[in-house]
Amino acid sequence: MQQTSEAAHRLRARTFTCMGTVISLTVPTDAHKAPQAAADELEAATAVVERLFTELDSIFSLYRPDSEASRLVRGELGLPEASAEMRARYEEAAEWRLLTEGAFTPERPDGALDLSGIVKGHAIREAGMSLLALGMANWCLNAGGDVLVSGSPKPGTDVPWRAGIVDPADRRTLLAGFPLGGAALGSPPQSLSPSGLAPRGEKTADGGTRAALATSGSAERGDHIWGVTAGAAEFRQVSVAAADVVTADVLATAIVAGGVPMLNRATSMWDIEALAVRANGELLATGGFRR
Repeated sequence: MQQTSEAAHRLRARTFTCMGTVISLTVPTDAHKAPQAAADELEAATAVVERLFTELDSIFSLYRPDSEASRLVRGELGLPEASAEMRARYEEAAEWRLLTEGAFTPERPDGALDLSGIVKGHAIREAGMSLLALGMANWCLNAGGDVLVSGSPKPGTDVPWRAGIVDPADRRTLLAGFPLGGAALGSPPQSLSPSGLAPRGEKTADGGTRAALATSGSAERGDHIWGVTAGAAEFRQVSVAAADVVTADVLATAIVAGGVPMLNRATSMWDIEALAVRANGELLATGGFRR
C-alpha cells in the first residue's frame, strides 16, 4: 500500500462573515500542486462562495432595509412581483411547511414573510454546487455550524470529515462528533421504538453517505424558532445529518419547533440521523449518533 505523508493532507482554510455568521471553506492541500498555486485556488474558490452568500443576503436579509425581503415585509412589494429567486425560495419553504405539517413555516407569528429558515441552507447548497463546478472534489463548507462536505480531508482515501456539535449547556465543549463524506458504513434504517429512537444506518437509502449536518436551537441566538408548538421549548438543540444540507437544516428547525411528534415524523419519513437535546439535558439520538 502506498504511504501518503501527513504533510500532503494538511488542511487550509479561509473564512469570511456574511448573513450574521462566520463562513469557512476548508480544503486539503494538493500534493501535486505548488503551494502558491494551491493557495491561489483556495482564495479564488472562497471568493466565489463569498460572492454567492453576499448576493443572497442582499435579497433575503431582514436586517438590510434595502433588501427585497424588507420591502416585502413593509408591503412595498408583493410576492407575485418579487424576483424569481424570492419566489423560488418561498415555494420551496411552503413545500416544507406541508411536509412538516406546519412545524417549519416561512411566516413569522405576525404573518410577515421570513425565509431565513431556508436561505442559509440554500446558500450552502449553491456554494457546494459552485465548488464542484470549479473541479474541487474535497472540501468542507461551514456556515455558522451548518456543514456541507465533499470527498475526504485525505484525498484518495475513505476517511470522512468529522463535524463537531457544541454542547448547548457549555459552548466550550463538544457534545458529539459525526462523520460526513468519506465512506461511513452503517446498518439499514430501522423503525422507531416506543421508548426512543432505534438505530438507523449512517448510509443513505441509495447507498451514498451523509454529506451535511445542521444544528438548530435557542442556545446561540435565543428563541428565534416558531412553529405549531413553538414556546413549549421541549428541545434546546437539535442536530440533523442528511444527504443534503437543506433537508438537514429545515428538519433541525422543524424538530425544535414541533418537539417529539416532529422528531418521530422526521426520522420515519426521511433517511436522517438526529441528536436532540431536551431542555433538561436529556439526549435522544438515532443509531448514527449513538455510534
